[in-house]
Order: sequence, then structure tokens, then C-alpha cells
Amino acid sequence: MELGWPALLFRSYIILYLCLSLLKMKKIILFELNEVPQKIVEYYCKCRPNSTLARIRNSTKKFETYTENKGHLSPWNTWPTLHRGVTNQQHYIADFNQDLTEVDKEYPPIWKILTEAGVKVGMFGSLHSYPMPKSLENYEFYVPDVFASGKECFPKNVEIFQDFNLKLSRESARNVERKIPFGDAIKLLINVPELGFKLDTIADTGAQLIKERIKPWQKVRRRTYQTILSFDVFYKLLEKTKPGFVTFFTNHVASSMHRYWGACFPNEYETVQFEDEWLDTFENEILFTMDKADKMIGRLCKFTDKNPDYLLLVTSSMGQNAFESQPTETQLYITNKDAFMKMLGLGKGSYEFMPAMYPQFNVQVEESGISKFRDHLNTFTINGNKAEYREHANGFFSVDLGHPNLTSAEISVNGQEISIDQSGLENVEIQDKSGTTAYHIPEGICFAYHPSFNENGTQTTISSAEICPMLLNNFNVKVPDYMPKTNYNLAEA
Repeated sequence: MELGWPALLFRSYIILYLCLSLLKMKKIILFELNEVPQKIVEYYCKCRPNSTLARIRNSTKKFETYTENKGHLSPWNTWPTLHRGVTNQQHYIADFNQDLTEVDKEYPPIWKILTEAGVKVGMFGSLHSYPMPKSLENYEFYVPDVFASGKECFPKNVEIFQDFNLKLSRESARNVERKIPFGDAIKLLINVPELGFKLDTIADTGAQLIKERIKPWQKVRRRTYQTILSFDVFYKLLEKTKPGFVTFFTNHVASSMHRYWGACFPNEYETVQFEDEWLDTFENEILFTMDKADKMIGRLCKFTDKNPDYLLLVTSSMGQNAFESQPTETQLYITNKDAFMKMLGLGKGSYEFMPAMYPQFNVQVEESGISKFRDHLNTFTINGNKAEYREHANGFFSVDLGHPNLTSAEISVNGQEISIDQSGLENVEIQDKSGTTAYHIPEGICFAYHPSFNENGTQTTISSAEICPMLLNNFNVKVPDYMPKTNYNLAEA
């Protein structure tokens, strides 16, 4: 049957519209540079004028972001805001490993929305990405964050690396552990070609281990080398599968800023309480971590240049700024978890420890013990002050510890004094004496790079919750009604 001219015209219009839509749409690499503010990017470009960031800064679409979250800001509540397009007053995500079943139904993360819309996704390390999805349809790869309770990954061969990565993260949460899990390291070396580690990464990592012998303080850089190894694994997966939407999360610069902002910017404090030797030792640590981030961004820019159907989006969910503090000699941590739980009324078998970022302690309590554990927590004091905790659904508790520089620790539960030896707590000596010299602020960064972009000196201010609908617009996926409305399309930047 022949079509009349109106039908032919309409069909031609539809085809033209779809073609134009595809031209506007780009595949997206979302590089999640945790907690880095505009100040650090500008400082780095000034110090490193030949860096990738300095080279591309005037040919990117730039945003200054701010999080609209209320109350205490942390990456575990600001990244869900960016990923889901709603603030913490709606998603209520406050701690790692809390049950997100209902939240995921009501306010799903960007990777879930896109896969359900048929977009191929690769996810690597984004926060709150564990457990693995029940269905891996439309996922090219899926590697959960370092607070995952298990090593499960897709593809399965990455589990060798993830197991190694999780062990390093657990053992170096506050102080970097000197020992290396050599059995796991050997497994990694055997699988170097399959996992994608570059020769210069292996050489650089080996050099780092040698430098630690000469200058023991450089052990703090191991956190950065975990990210470097992770990036190689990620990049191999990216090159091999080329998904439509990809994420990669790194915390290595944020970790350095928290500890060493005071050494990098001592003039930002009313009183500098750190000794000159400490300032001289750590003054370049933020630059060191940014050098490694810049190298990763440089590789992704080159990838985008070779694959112009991609666009690189570098973002943080908030930032950091100077925070008055003093050297931290010790912090109060749980070093015997079972003794700690016994002090709070529960015996073995009635709870399960869950990964957390120090100084938090997360535990899943069986239903029969919830009331008893809560009652004990409500009477738990340290030097007369009640310990802070949060209770989530289904017996999940998060306890805040990390009290600094205690000369003594008088511990009490139900009015009974308990010796520190029996409590499971210990005043742990902090190896680099770093306090929290920088802390969270609402303002973050977001910039988009593509080889076709012209010089653009303007900078737009947006809520971090607008990034999710912006991404959905790029993929021509309907933006849910609960998200902020935005007409901006990244490919038009």
C-alpha cells in the first residue's frame, strides 16, 4: 500500500527528529571527584599550568554546584542527592549499608533509571551501589563501592581485584596498615593482563613501596594508589565495553584535603597549632593527589577525543574548606567489636558488622535484640556525654565514635562504669597526627569536556540535584516529576 504525501511527510519529520535527537545525545563518563571544591581546582591549575585541568579549563562548560541537603553534610548523603535528583529530606539516606529497598523504588539512582530505559551502563565505585542489582540487564559492568559487604562484581573476574581493594580499605580506614595481603597481591599480578593494570602503574606502585621504606610517612599515599589501581581496572572495562553511561568514583583527594588542608593553606587559620615539621612534610600532599586525579582526567579526555560520541563530566557532590582543628594524637575507636557489642547487651550470633567509614560503626541487629541494644545505647556515655547514634529500619544502627585526644575515657552503660579494656574501645594513636583540617561545605564543582566545545569563561550555578535530570535529558529519558526541571542538554554545552 502506497503512503500519501501527508503520511510520508510525517514519517520524514519523525526520522529527522530522531536523527537530531541522536546528534544532541552523548554517551557520558561521570567522573566523581569526591568533595573537591572550585578553590582546589583553581589552586591546582595555578601550580600546574601544564596539567590537563589547566589546559581544558577554558574549553569546558563549567558549573558551581551546591547541595540543598539539610543538617550534617557527608558524602553518604550528598551523593544520593546528586544520583537521585532529590535532597536528603526526601531520600533519607544517611549511612552506608542501610536498607535502600524502599528508597530505590521511590527515588532510584541514575544508573537504575537509565538501564530500565534501555541505556547500557557501566558503574564503578559510586556510593550506595551495594548490593548488586538482581538483574544485570543493560549493565556492561558493575563494581560496587569500597563499603560493600561482599566482593561480588560483574564481570566476575573483577572480584579478584575487589576482594583485594576491600581488604585494603578495611585495614587502612584511619591509619594506613603497613602490611600487604601478599596472597591477594600475587593473584592480582597473575591477572594483570585481564584486569588492565598498565606497566607504568605497576612501576609507580612498586616505587611507592620502596619510598615508604625510606620515608615511612609516605605510607599515607597508599590510599591514592588504591584509586590508581582501580582506575586501570575501570579504564579497561570502559575501552572494552563502551557503555552509554559510565561512572567512576574516587575519594583520594577528599581524604588528603581533610587531613592536610592545614599544611597546604596554613594562612587560612587564626592559629596554626601544627608544628613546622608537620607543615613541611605534608604541604604538597593535596597537589600529589590532584596530580594523580589530573592524570586520570587526562586519559579520559584523550578517550573522549578519540571517541567523540562521549562527553566527560567531572563533578563533586559538595566541597571542603578550612576547619579549625588541632593535631590529633589519638582517637577513640572500636578495636574489639564483639567486646563492644557484649558491653551493649548482645552476644555473638545476634548481630552482623557492616562496613562503615571511620569514625562510624555500623551493625545489623537481629529483631530479637533490637530493643535491648537500643536501651543500652541510650545509656552509653563517654566521659559523661551520651554517644550519638542513628537507628534505621530493620535493626540497622550507626554509632559515631572517634573522640580525639582523650586523656582518659570513663565509660558507662546503664549507670555501671566499665573499664576501657572490657569495652572493646581503645585510644588509637594516629600515625600522621592529622586532625580534620578541612570539612564539608555545600559548594562543589561540575564541568563538562568535549573536543568540540569552544572557549567558555562563563560559570552557571546549579543545585547538585539538577545533575540527575540534566543527565536524563541527555539520554532523552523522561525526568520524573519529583526531580527539579531543567531544559539544559549537556551535548549542547
